[in-house]
Amino acid sequence: QVQLVESGGGLVQAGGSLRLSCAASGRAFSSAAMGWFRQAPGKERDVVAAISRLGMRTYYADSVKGRFTISRNNAKNTVYLQMNSLKPEDTAVYYCAAGRFGMTNDEYDYWGQGTQVTVSS
Repeated sequence: QVQLVESGGGLVQAGGSLRLSCAASGRAFSSAAMGWFRQAPGKERDVVAAISRLGMRTYYADSVKGRFTISRNNAKNTVYLQMNSLKPEDTAVYYCAAGRFGMTNDEYDYWGQGTQVTVSS
């Protein structure tokens, strides 16, 4: 069992930066791939970035490549999403998830409650 709690969301102007954190409890964190997903109003929840158990592999959605960076610290049971050059279209609720390394919702078994990111123009 893994419990996930996101933090770091908020309101930022376009071009600004935010760093999301996801703290995990439970012994399974270091054995799980981690992903960040987002869901905008009226849209499906889609993957933003994913990182393998030891951080050797990462994946980014095309829309965030070069702007977002996913990382993890297994000693601290935490995964991060550094978001730079934010755009209004990045506005969404951001979720972290634990499971198998992949790009779909079905590959993740545990989910946080989400944190709101709002980017003003």
